[in-house]
Amino acid sequence: MSERVQKYLSRMGRGSRREAERWIGDGRVTIDGRRAVLGDKVDSTSQVAVDGILVVNGAVDAGHSEVLIYNKPVGKIVTRHDPNNRPTVFDDLPIHEHGRWVAVGRLDINTAGVMLFCSDGNLANGLMHPRNEIEREYLCRVNGIMSESDLERLCSGIQVAGHVCRFDSVEARPGGGYNRWFTVVLRQGRYREVRRLWEAVGGTVSRLIRVRFGPVRLPRDLDRAQARIIDYKLQNELYQLANVSPS
Repeated sequence: MSERVQKYLSRMGRGSRREAERWIGDGRVTIDGRRAVLGDKVDSTSQVAVDGILVVNGAVDAGHSEVLIYNKPVGKIVTRHDPNNRPTVFDDLPIHEHGRWVAVGRLDINTAGVMLFCSDGNLANGLMHPRNEIEREYLCRVNGIMSESDLERLCSGIQVAGHVCRFDSVEARPGGGYNRWFTVVLRQGRYREVRRLWEAVGGTVSRLIRVRFGPVRLPRDLDRAQARIIDYKLQNELYQLANVSPS
């Protein structure tokens, strides 16, 4: 089955169709070694490249695969385009020369902290897949008096929205009182899971910050709404955790 090359590039996660059309017009796209023109179609046997980099199942050549770490502030949403014109995290990201950034999961508008963005769609999907059980660590400020039995319930499992959810660990930070900080670790990324778990034991999360995703910890010197490329050693660790090979 054939399709227009700009649709193929968009489906492979390399950019919007409009972006792909611009690339074709600029001579950046080739099909089986020849320069593509608007109207060209491709099929499963075609070799499509952008700037000489072969496109395969949404991935990019390992030499151009990159991962961004981003310090998400409260008030920004994780979407490319918002009909209500609210600020999005993608407004803060640098332009990727060989494709586009794919978000690894989402944080809701009121949650801050570390997010990852991959140029390799396969890596992003692997990092999000539940079977890989990659740890997420959060710092939570919880309103309410939490007993030891409440904390034990959070780790043993609670029914939340039709699923049994749990924290791998809960650690109370120094201090006490009605508003208290906790560090929690879990291996799933369901919608509002951290907030819902605390609500299930009578607590209300007033601040929520993700401080770690897998081996990637939020750097102290990375300001809010700022992003940077992680090093290749850390990127290779992510590929191993995701059970994905660099393309």
